[in-house]
Amino acid sequence: MKTKNYLIIGNGVAGTTAAEAIRRQDTKGDITILSEEDIPFYHRIRLNEFIAGDVGEDKLIAKKEAWYQEQRIDLRINTQITGLDAAKKRLTTERGEKLTFDRLLLATGSHSFLPPIEGIGRQGVFALRHIKDARAILAQAKKVEEAIIIGGGLLGLEAGNALRRLGKKITVIEFFPRLLPRQLDSRGAARLQELMEKMGFDFRLSAMTKTITGSNGWADGIVLEGGDTLSGRMVIVSAGVRPNLDLAKGGGLTCDKGVMVNDRLETSADDIYAAGDVAEHRGVVSGIWPASMQQGKVAGANMAGGEAEYHGTTMSNILKVAGIDVAAAGNIDAEGRYESQVVSSDTVYKKLVIENNRIIGCIMVGDTKNFNTITRYITEQRDITTLKNTLL
Repeated sequence: MKTKNYLIIGNGVAGTTAAEAIRRQDTKGDITILSEEDIPFYHRIRLNEFIAGDVGEDKLIAKKEAWYQEQRIDLRINTQITGLDAAKKRLTTERGEKLTFDRLLLATGSHSFLPPIEGIGRQGVFALRHIKDARAILAQAKKVEEAIIIGGGLLGLEAGNALRRLGKKITVIEFFPRLLPRQLDSRGAARLQELMEKMGFDFRLSAMTKTITGSNGWADGIVLEGGDTLSGRMVIVSAGVRPNLDLAKGGGLTCDKGVMVNDRLETSADDIYAAGDVAEHRGVVSGIWPASMQQGKVAGANMAGGEAEYHGTTMSNILKVAGIDVAAAGNIDAEGRYESQVVSSDTVYKKLVIENNRIIGCIMVGDTKNFNTITRYITEQRDITTLKNTLL
């Protein structure tokens, strides 16, 4: 029987987990992971710790070279794929090399979205997605005293906190009237904001950046829509991410928000699968680590001849924002349409969102005890009639 040739584009959590799943089922097949980055699979979520100086680059790496050798996985870093011919089952690299496959996984991830702000192309303006971004931010941080963060979501706040810990003055600009708009309601966000202001953060909410100002090609501050100006020779833009779809679209695969996949993580082309930030399953592009890991497992198992299915992941996040524990899952009900239970103090805010005696969502700020139990109840749709008054 012919040895199968598996190619995986992307060495993030989806691609790496898929490679593990393939190797468990097919001990003889050839597995190659192709990555544009210059280091093996690393903890992207820890890039802020790297900027703050808590961990060195070597500590970010999750899979050392020895692991790839043990698993007999050929990792090719600094390799950019520029073309996909789905019919001929062939990839083209930036250097013009042709690579053929029996099964292909697209785990190409996502890129930082840069909104059309005047001056966004200036030197000193950064997005934080990859290790190379973190290196550039760290180099610039040595030359500045103030930093402006455009975006009060998780990545923006974490980047701001890393720079705050380096002694920089941090101002966060957020378009929404509250921080972490995807994870927190107004009360939860207000509690988080109070705690962060005590640390020295400055916030401008319901604010929109009109221009990034500067001279000689370098940023030196911003102008808000109302006319207010802020100075800062470092601007970090954290306005969300978009799936990397160029390769899939160029290869003729069906795409909408992401590369469309079925429950087996198969794309519209034979023997081509997609997983992680690039995949759209049942209309959802998850963009969270647990979903990418689960999708990688399912895709890898099926690529090796298995019969696995993916049925979605409860959208939940356990975060540490500037050292403050924050967790959210399911429907956070920011509009207050559902029954809820709330516990609140100077340092803690907790809320359960309830429908028909079942938890459909949860927010925790300052104390995330019992969060895993509650997310399990959300997933299982468990009746909590007898537990209702004790869960928080």
